[in-house]
Amino acid sequence: MFPLPLSRLPRPPAPIQLIRSIDPRVPLTLKRQLVEPLLNRTFAGPLAEGEFDVLEGRRIALQVEDLGVTLTLTLEGERFRLTREAGEATIRGGWREFLCLATRREDPDALFFQRRLVIEGDTELGLMVKNLLDSCEEGLAQGRLGEWLARFERLARQEH
Repeated sequence: MFPLPLSRLPRPPAPIQLIRSIDPRVPLTLKRQLVEPLLNRTFAGPLAEGEFDVLEGRRIALQVEDLGVTLTLTLEGERFRLTREAGEATIRGGWREFLCLATRREDPDALFFQRRLVIEGDTELGLMVKNLLDSCEEGLAQGRLGEWLARFERLARQEH
């Protein structure tokens, strides 16, 4: 049997479609192993300084609609944890809007005023979290999390 030429091989699924199909099947324990260390390293300074203490015992959901991904975060002992419980507040939008928020390519307030990102539920909690993220000097796009965001953006661009 001869190998198929590369031009005849089926295209791999686009990253967005792949994430949409895989995410519901990924157990929470695996998501915790992937997401929690990234967030806790990225925000180590602000966490140690107590800047996110407002989340202790509270839950905020980040819903990336076009990826079909919802992550609900809480704070336990100065560390972010993913939880199965519903968020008291939800920040909802597409992956591009979350990327703009993370990389500070666009003003966070503009993303919310233009309703590209939406806060639902306990809006006071959602606004506090948005303001905390906005006040972090290094932003989300630093370190390993920033590398993941950049890779995902490159893959998603190839899709279009």
